[in-house]
Amino acid sequence: MRFVVTGAAGFLGSHLTDRLLAEGHTVLGVDNLLTGRRENLSHLEDDPRFRLLERDVSRHIEIEGELDGIFHLASPASPVDYLRFPIQTLKAGALGTHNTLGLAKARGARLLLASTSEVYGDPLVHPQPESYWGNVNPIGPRGVYDEAKRFAEAITMAYRRAHGVDTRIVRIFNTYGPRMRPDDGRVVSNFVVQALRGQPLTIYGDGSQSRSFCYVSDLVEGIWRLFNAELHEPVNLGNPGEYTIRELAELVVAATGSASPLEARPLPTDDPKVRRPDISLASAELGWTPRIPLEVGLRRTVAYFHRLQALGRLETMPD
Repeated sequence: MRFVVTGAAGFLGSHLTDRLLAEGHTVLGVDNLLTGRRENLSHLEDDPRFRLLERDVSRHIEIEGELDGIFHLASPASPVDYLRFPIQTLKAGALGTHNTLGLAKARGARLLLASTSEVYGDPLVHPQPESYWGNVNPIGPRGVYDEAKRFAEAITMAYRRAHGVDTRIVRIFNTYGPRMRPDDGRVVSNFVVQALRGQPLTIYGDGSQSRSFCYVSDLVEGIWRLFNAELHEPVNLGNPGEYTIRELAELVVAATGSASPLEARPLPTDDPKVRRPDISLASAELGWTPRIPLEVGLRRTVAYFHRLQALGRLETMPD
């Protein structure tokens, strides 16, 4: 089959592209390289089944030829990025989703929207099932990402109901692994880079806030299963194992062999206190559960950042 992956040069988009090619399909990647990196796809330069189109999905998309499916992943996806690019984030969620849905409608293609656990905001229900409507501050600094994805879900369901577009929605919880940007501001990459550089690991608040961490290959497996299933309502994908930020920091210190201390800083505005997926739906309907333990995934992720460090790529990052 022939697929479009928006955000293909990003951390998750590049891994999904690899999976689709491994399944024998053809992929047209679309990315404006605002937060994505060409090097994530450099290993595909000689693959005739892959092509990268440098384009902003918030503008009109015209793709010629047969098209079987669209994976809409394009968006800044870490706090550092969507706080630095608030308007682009809103446009990716609103205009970008509108444009990709229009393309799916025109081509009779199936569309999978990559939504996020951030639609739950700072949740008052724990763990978070798909039926929970969330607790989001729409005008807070994080609201540009939360509301962009909430709107993206709404317009996706509207296109399904009004136009019969074949859609899927995945709500992605914290994901980590190789190809994360050293400067992307996510907690795993932050901790690993700080540990490898011998710097204090920055913990916001007292470190008691919890998160769940899913290794990227597990998430990609779940996305592929969802795309091929008949589930049209949102589906949570994430690892239900729950760790405090302080526990994660200690695991990273152990995985890197670092002597870095932990350093507390004030908690950011609207930072969620808990985050853990209820994956009952994915388990029952997709037969999916994560397989990679956090300690194993961290070792693989640390190995990736070790390679970047050997190339001098971590020493140029800001403190």
